[in-house]
Amino acid sequence: MNEPDLIPHLFRTEYRKITAVLSKRFGLEHIEIAQDIASDTFLQASETWGIKGLPENPTAWLYAVAKNKAKDYLKRNTLFNEKIAQQITYELHGVENSGSEIDIDLSDRNITDSQLQMMFAICHPSIPAEAQIGLSLNILCGFGINEIAAAFLTNKETITKRLFRAREKLRSNQVKIEFPEAAEIQNRLENVLTTLYLLFNEGYYASGCDVTLRKDVCLEAVRLTNLLLESKLTSQPPVYALLALMCFHASRFEARIDSEGETVLYEDQDEKLWDEDLIRQGKYFLNQSSSGNRLSKYHLEAGIAYLHTIKNDTKEKWERILQLYNQLLIIEYSPMAALNRTYALSKANGKEIAIQEAEKLNLTAHHLYHALLGELYTGIDNEKAVNHFKTSLDLTNSKADQKVIVKKLSAMGY
Repeated sequence: MNEPDLIPHLFRTEYRKITAVLSKRFGLEHIEIAQDIASDTFLQASETWGIKGLPENPTAWLYAVAKNKAKDYLKRNTLFNEKIAQQITYELHGVENSGSEIDIDLSDRNITDSQLQMMFAICHPSIPAEAQIGLSLNILCGFGINEIAAAFLTNKETITKRLFRAREKLRSNQVKIEFPEAAEIQNRLENVLTTLYLLFNEGYYASGCDVTLRKDVCLEAVRLTNLLLESKLTSQPPVYALLALMCFHASRFEARIDSEGETVLYEDQDEKLWDEDLIRQGKYFLNQSSSGNRLSKYHLEAGIAYLHTIKNDTKEKWERILQLYNQLLIIEYSPMAALNRTYALSKANGKEIAIQEAEKLNLTAHHLYHALLGELYTGIDNEKAVNHFKTSLDLTNSKADQKVIVKKLSAMGY
């Protein structure tokens, strides 16, 4: 990899590690300083490598420079009362307290632990889910404010304020970058998994982008979920189930977008483009998730996603999917899951009954509700189908979804 490509690549992979370790060392109240030091490290790399060429081990070079910058900062900012305390110790006991050696541990183990502990700090229940995702993207994934704003379909000022408020909340609650007590792990893990789940979905559906899929966001969610398996405290069945769900969805990345960058609907996807290795990994993780006696929503969604990796369009397949949706809605009801269930119902038992169930949901403000009814009414009442497609077109801001709907209308002569 040449220098112009290497630095952005290393920024994406190493910035977050440096930031997590330094944030843990400095404390949550100094996250911005940790980020500044990490950014300065890459700025120095860009300037130095451009003149002197690439070092033998670029990653080790970055870690060494980051360590030195962090140590310099700590030395320059030694608190005044610590200096006084050292002087008092000397005067009382005749012993000079030189303080402990400043240590910045960028070992693989500490990097992993720091990122895991940072994840639990960010996913504290005192801050809203959207702020948890924003902070995760910023601190744990290395995304800039503009990128986060694009992902949330908003402006950078809104994101800046949101992240500032979230950081202030963490500070005021004196949240530490550490693992919660073992008894608290389960409650906090729920927040972590929810954030990772939403983070993956944000990339998979790319609601704030002109593109349909943001693989980088999805892969960051997969990476962070994998980290949870590094600790005995967090390598629990729902984590394996969530990772299985992500693998099954990720296996169809290449088939979801055509050569023009447009969405390819499930029934039109070329299964030869599905990633069999990821499907195998998903099966492995789903099998690992079967221990214990708790059935989470991630188990059920992973089962649904797995069945979608079987292209055969059989009644039996859709009946199995329908039953999983029924269980999912009992465990945790959501309007979108209910809407997705009606599509499975149409495949298993026909469009007429699915239309009745869909209309009961009355999600008239959501474009996907009208898109589904447009699909279900096609061939039964084409006038209603067209009206629903047009309403869906008016309601969505997603260019990718707009293109799909326009194609549907065009096929119907509109």
